[in-house]
Amino acid sequence: MKKHSRTAAIFMIICLAMANVLCVPETVSAKNPVTDQQIRKLAKKQVKGGRIVEIDQDYEKGVLVYEIEMLKGKKEYQLTYRAKDAKLISYGWEIQSFYVRRGRGRIISMDKCRKLAKKQTSNGKIISTVLKRSHGVDFYKVKAQKGTKKYELKFHARTGKLLEYEWESATKKNSGNSRNYISKEQAKKAALERTGGGTVIKVKFEMDDGAPVYEVEVIRGEVEYEIKVHARTGRILEIDMDSVYD
Repeated sequence: MKKHSRTAAIFMIICLAMANVLCVPETVSAKNPVTDQQIRKLAKKQVKGGRIVEIDQDYEKGVLVYEIEMLKGKKEYQLTYRAKDAKLISYGWEIQSFYVRRGRGRIISMDKCRKLAKKQTSNGKIISTVLKRSHGVDFYKVKAQKGTKKYELKFHARTGKLLEYEWESATKKNSGNSRNYISKEQAKKAALERTGGGTVIKVKFEMDDGAPVYEVEVIRGEVEYEIKVHARTGRILEIDMDSVYD
């Protein structure tokens, strides 16, 4: 009897363990949008050995995105990830200007430049090719497209070296209401959770550098807080503190 009970107990433990594994939430989901830390890991994986200089949240064509700037060697990188599923929707790099020299020899032909562009875009369709000059350097600026990706390339007109590379994937606009903001009460709650309590004396909606925010003023003890809460995500963007006696 004891042996049967022990076997049943072991069976139950195994079932619970399997249920726990199956119920672990995915790293990225609609209910649990990606975090800064997850985006940083993805960016460092995309640009191995690169150093993140800046990471920001913004809205692009109505879609919440993470914008990352990175440095590696002579190159500056720009990456954009969609916040809801961490999809990379644009990627680009450029050689920093002080590493670019005028170069010698004749300017390569436009046909040769187009062949170079097709190679870089996996035989994409060339939309335009323009010869330009900046700071004494001649270069070709090429626009191309393949599938949903739009490319912009910059080649040194004398050496044929690729100086800039960028692609952008088509992003769909939010199908829902573009004014799908959290309520003032939710903004208050987010602010009070950050201050650890207090009294809300003012809540104001405004656009801050293109981002919708609630500006919440809270007094707790002898400190007055001014907190900016993102009106769509509920994320705390900025906190300022002053003494109430000021």
